[in-house]
Amino acid sequence: MANRRILTVSAFLMAEAAVVFSGHATTKPLSAGCPVPEGYRRVAEEYGVPAEALYSVSLAESSRRLPQGERPWPWTLNVTGKGYRYATREEAYQALLGFMRHHPLRRIDVGIAQVNLGWNGAFFHSYREALEPYTNLRAAAQILRHCYEMNPGSWLQAAGCYHHPAGGKPARTYRAIVQRKLATLDAAASDSLTSSHFSYPVPTVVSPATEETALLWAEPQTPGGQ
Repeated sequence: MANRRILTVSAFLMAEAAVVFSGHATTKPLSAGCPVPEGYRRVAEEYGVPAEALYSVSLAESSRRLPQGERPWPWTLNVTGKGYRYATREEAYQALLGFMRHHPLRRIDVGIAQVNLGWNGAFFHSYREALEPYTNLRAAAQILRHCYEMNPGSWLQAAGCYHHPAGGKPARTYRAIVQRKLATLDAAASDSLTSSHFSYPVPTVVSPATEETALLWAEPQTPGGQ
């Protein structure tokens, strides 16, 4: 769960730069061989985060077993440490309204990347919007990027901060979970999370018409789920 409220989104997130590995500056390609879905890659690129980091964190936060394998599930809530998964966005939203009547927002994590409403609710214009997968992912990417900038050197360390900024055992345990998720991706993914040389790519504009398709396989479309 993301427990750090980002008060400002620094201008450097919009800077144009390159990805640097082993002393060579190149533009990071969206490799066809990488199993990270296109939607995650585009959101990660907007905020200068390795796509593998964003996807592995999403898997750690909200994964669900589907016929095609383990996938992040967008209609997920976590309340006081207990996870709940719903068939549609509307079901998740109605459940969220009920939980909010009985629990403080800092005990509620929402959506595909389990963004905490108490610490990070400012990323959303409404509680319903917090369940919109791309809005949720963009909030997560900004939090993850902020964590990395606070202590550059390892995206796995940033993932631990995403879950528990104070560090310690909770962050270490979470890093191990993210690393296991990462192991299901290709070898290049491991390099990107441990590299200290990842900089800021050119932001891309994603049209609403293409967003739904890009995340389709990770966000099952069910009647009433939008």
